[in-house]
Amino acid sequence: MYQPPHHREDRINVQHALIEAHPFGLLISTGPDGLLANGLPFTLKRGQGSFGVLKAHIARANDQWQTLDGQQVLVVFQGPLSYVSPSFYETKQETGKVVPTWNYAMVQARGTARVSADHAWLDTQINELTDQHEAGRAHPWAVADAPEPYIQSQLRGIIGIEIAIDALEGKWKVSQNRPEADKRGVARGLAEVNPAMAGLVREFGKI
Repeated sequence: MYQPPHHREDRINVQHALIEAHPFGLLISTGPDGLLANGLPFTLKRGQGSFGVLKAHIARANDQWQTLDGQQVLVVFQGPLSYVSPSFYETKQETGKVVPTWNYAMVQARGTARVSADHAWLDTQINELTDQHEAGRAHPWAVADAPEPYIQSQLRGIIGIEIAIDALEGKWKVSQNRPEADKRGVARGLAEVNPAMAGLVREFGKI
C-alpha cells in the first residue's frame, strides 16, 4: 500500500479498533484462474499472536475456500471515507491552487489462512459473530433461538477461515498534510454529511 509518512498509522490498537468498528473485510487470495475476492464479516482476536487472529466463515459453495488453506492472503478493512471538495479549503480563497481528493481510513491485514469444517469451531465462530453484532439491540437474537437441527444444517453449508495476522498496515489519509486553516475547513464542511470523517480530521489533524 502506498504510504506517505504523514498518513501512515502503525499503532496496533488503532488498527484493531478500525477492524472491530468496520469488520466487513475484503478477503483477497489467489485461485487457479487468478485473483479472488469476497467480502466477509470477521471477528478479531486481539490477544492471539503478534498482531491478532481473524476468524470468519464462507459458503461451502464458494470456490475461494478450496485453495485457501496454507495460502498467504490479504484482508482489506475500509473505515470512514469521503470526497473532499476544494471549496472546503481556505487555500482556495488565497491561491486557487487546490484540487479535489478523497479522505479515508484503511487497514490491510496479511497472514496465512487455515480452513476448518469442524462443527465445534464453526459453532463458536457464528455465536461470537452473532453476539458481537446483536449486543447493542434491546432484544438481541441468539443462534440458540433457531431450532438446533436447522442450525446444524446451516453449519454443514459453511467453511471456517482463520488467519493468523503476520503484518498490519494502517493508512489514515485525513487531511493531515493540509495547512491548519484547510483542516478546519474540511472538518466544518464534512460535519453534517460525514461526521465520522470530520471527527478523524479533527483528531488526527490536532485541531
